[in-house]
Parts: sequence; structure tokens; C-alpha cells
Amino acid sequence: MFDTMTMTKAVGAVCGSLLVFLLAGWAASSLYTVGHGGHGGEELAQAYTIDTGEAEGATEVAEEGPDFATLLASADASAGEGVFRKCSACHKMDGTDGVGPHLNGIVDRAKASVAGYSYSEVLAGMASDAWTAENIAAFVENPKKYAPGTKMAFAGLPKAEDRANLVAYLASVP
Repeated sequence: MFDTMTMTKAVGAVCGSLLVFLLAGWAASSLYTVGHGGHGGEELAQAYTIDTGEAEGATEVAEEGPDFATLLASADASAGEGVFRKCSACHKMDGTDGVGPHLNGIVDRAKASVAGYSYSEVLAGMASDAWTAENIAAFVENPKKYAPGTKMAFAGLPKAEDRANLVAYLASVP
């Protein structure tokens, strides 16, 4: 079925196809060059610029959204329940402690006040302070920044709306 002549034709066809492919690639790269490598290494000037209204190098402070009190006033506790799912891996809302202390009635409760839970030194040092809505929001935004040395390994909630919804949910649970 396969003799020497058939095998020679098949190998020749494959080699010929590769040669055509390589030559076509070489021709295409010489016709359509991307970049400035073939221009002697000189820097290319931009053909046109689009004025965006900002001066080059000027840094403008990003406009901040509404303050936390405004967000909290319009917060949705049911959306906060969805955000709490991230917290529920360590915290419970049934009055029992998990990896973290329970969060029943945490809004306006004294910090480090759950009996029997071993708080980190930094949070135990804040025991005279209360968990106000603003304090909770600041803590869950970045726990390591708010309380350096905390045992809480959570990275934080970057969205202000999520924090406001979470605080609204925590305030709604007695």
C-alpha cells in the first residue's frame, strides 16, 4: 500500500507546505511591520493628539462619592445580608461565637465586649470605644489598616455601598 515513492511524495508535500508557509510569513512581515524596529531605532512622533482637557502631568484628585452617613441612610439591609455571606465563614448571627465573635447587636456595642472570646491585643485595647456604624465601616474596609495586628484575616470590602448595606443589615439584627 505504502511504497517508497508514496512516502517520498507525502514527505515532499509536507516540506513544500512548510516552505510556502515560511515564505508567506516572511513576505507578510516585510510588507506589514508592527512597531518601529525597522525605522533605524529612532523615536516615532505621534501623528495626532486628542485633547482631553487635562494638562500633561497634572494629577487631579478623584472625586469622592457621598459621605458614609448619606450612604447609610439609603442602604438596603437585604443587600447587606448578601454581603454578610462573606463574613459568615467566621462570624455567626445566632449568639454563638465561631472563628470570630458573634455579631448580634454589634452596632453601638462596646468593642471587644463578647464574653469568652479571645480578642487580639489591638482590639482589646479599644474596649473603651464603641462599634459605631462609621467604625464598623472603617474596620471592614481594611481590617489590617484599622487595627494593625488584628487576628481578622479578611482583606476588606472596597465598595462603600457594600459597607453601608452590611452595616444596615447588622443594625437590623438584634
